[in-house]
Amino acid sequence: MDSIPSLSDIKRAHQRISKIILETPVMTSHSINEIAGCDIYFKCENFQKVGAFKMRGAANMILGFRPEERENGFATHSSGNHAQAVALAAKLSGTKAYVVMPENSTQVKIEATKGYGAEVILCEPNEASRIKTCDEVIERTGAIFVHPFDDYRIIAGQATAAKELMEEVPDIDILVTPVGGGGLAAGTALAAHLLDPNTEVILGEPKNADDCYKSVQKGKITPVKNPDTIADGLKTTVGERNFDIIKNHVSAVYTVTEEEIIDAMKMIWERMKIIIEPSCAVPFAALLKNKERFAGKHVGIILTGGNVDLANLPF
Repeated sequence: MDSIPSLSDIKRAHQRISKIILETPVMTSHSINEIAGCDIYFKCENFQKVGAFKMRGAANMILGFRPEERENGFATHSSGNHAQAVALAAKLSGTKAYVVMPENSTQVKIEATKGYGAEVILCEPNEASRIKTCDEVIERTGAIFVHPFDDYRIIAGQATAAKELMEEVPDIDILVTPVGGGGLAAGTALAAHLLDPNTEVILGEPKNADDCYKSVQKGKITPVKNPDTIADGLKTTVGERNFDIIKNHVSAVYTVTEEEIIDAMKMIWERMKIIIEPSCAVPFAALLKNKERFAGKHVGIILTGGNVDLANLPF
């Protein structure tokens, strides 16, 4: 796919992946609504296969190839949820996955990726090493590269989460997601724009990794030198295709501190009795910090994932 996905592309993606993903529940909490001053509908992608929304994009990309094209398998580089998603989507489509992971990835994510049948190749914990190692794997195996976010097929797959949410709760005023590389953020912005242009999209981002916020302000991609945040899934610089969609279809990017992320995460654990990871708490933290912007509205928040290292909780 070499152009921005259309509504029919997103619908086709949804149909394609429906056989291997879950349609996740939408949950509400009366006490959280009272605290927030608005009605929040949480789309629980923490209950998705591999515990994260990433399964949608990986499944759309991998199932988009014919069986004979999948023979050499798929390769990617990722420290977490995308790694597991590519591993499982490849396995369910009858092929092999090769996943390059930084050697400082959490052990729970490395083991989970291996558990889904992938061959895991460890590399030095920097972007250059990830790309170089992944290129070597592709050279050796002939595998097809699955970009974690900067690919229209990935974006179309991630857009299906917002599509499901908007179909289940038709009167949503604002959708909120976190932004890292921007696959989900761009997919959500596209889905909202194409399904109901009156639905606003707002993004949440850690202050310590605020490249998307800076990029929107400056009108061009502006990386952060050493992003340092508990929200490890959001350290990546926003991708070009993603940014192109975000700058046209997103109303605002709000940043939050580490303390605000932890407080929001804790509130969801305590009030909703569900497990979410720090990256997942960022959009809720952004809402709590900017209550006046959401007052009295129907707000959809995509809870992106629940893969936490229980031995290393921030509270």
